Amino acid sequence: MPWCRTRCPYCAFYVEPDRGDVAWQRFIDAVHREYALRRPLLEGPAATLSLGGGTPSRMPAELLTPLLSPFDVLPGGEISVEMNPDDVEQGWLAAAKIAGVTRVSLGIQTFNPDFAHLLNRAHTVHQAHQVVQQVRSLGCRTWSIDLMFALPGQSLNDLALDLDAVLAEDPPHVSLYGLTYEPGTAFYRARAAGKLPQPPDHLWRDMYDLLVERLDRAGLYRYEVSNSARPGHESAHNQGYWSDTPYLGLGPGAHGYAPDGRRWMNIADAAVYLSSADPTLHWDEPTPLSTATDHLVGGMRGIHGVHLERLKTRTGLHIKPSLLRGLIDGGMIAEKGARIHLTNDGFPIADAVVRKLVDGLAGGGPVMG
Repeated sequence: MPWCRTRCPYCAFYVEPDRGDVAWQRFIDAVHREYALRRPLLEGPAATLSLGGGTPSRMPAELLTPLLSPFDVLPGGEISVEMNPDDVEQGWLAAAKIAGVTRVSLGIQTFNPDFAHLLNRAHTVHQAHQVVQQVRSLGCRTWSIDLMFALPGQSLNDLALDLDAVLAEDPPHVSLYGLTYEPGTAFYRARAAGKLPQPPDHLWRDMYDLLVERLDRAGLYRYEVSNSARPGHESAHNQGYWSDTPYLGLGPGAHGYAPDGRRWMNIADAAVYLSSADPTLHWDEPTPLSTATDHLVGGMRGIHGVHLERLKTRTGLHIKPSLLRGLIDGGMIAEKGARIHLTNDGFPIADAVVRKLVDGLAGGGPVMG
């Protein structure tokens, strides 16, 4: 659901401005049309359903049930929605629960008014606290707060105070987002022009370590690189991505993953999507290398890591034993039976570790050595 009130300065996703003229019913019809097109790819009902964006909470509340009604989701399956605090009021939340929503993800990002202004967040700190109370009183199965860090000019003490505000709300789940400067964003241009302060190299790692350690002490354990939760409150939908589960991606700019390994991307143009019988922009045919790469990139994000025999069986590729042994001896990954997973030292540099694993893929031969 690509519509947003405005584009955030750090956002590189496909979004469209919501000027109050979104053809919501046409959008619903187009999503249902695409669902009918894609549905034969999967057998049986879906385990989860997620409304992401953009800003799904821009949709009028009365349209949530019509949007969700045709989807075939397992009884008790997770149905989640992303919300911005400035969009949400009690009536919208009540409509979401009636429509079947079981999990709410709140895009708060910061409780600090100065940083909220820097990030162009539309909500006030009061609104952020208020919507948490509303979500809690709704009685959804679970909910989550998004928290950004490594913001321009942010100190370790600033982050600690922001985390204090998060933990004071006692959320069952927190998603962490370390700021990255993506090409095409306002922040990327500002940094290139020298208009944003450059933090010390060590600060990102210090901030990440502080967040993980304090969340863990508060009972929210890290189950994925950037997600912490109380037991039983993990995001089932996101765990599907990380465990190599096929999924139907619906909507303009969406990506999908078929059981045969093919991936598709929809055209990132809402106007074209609304009138298209088949919005597919292109299909990517799987190769052993692309399949193995996807498997490692997703699987190594979680605490359970990757099963090496499954990797070899699926792709015919294995990781070079010398490289694997080097990462193990270096303390970046650990072995547990036939699985490898990131260590506490490996999680903060997960992207670099996974890149080494991908670069170390080879065909045939032993899995370990």
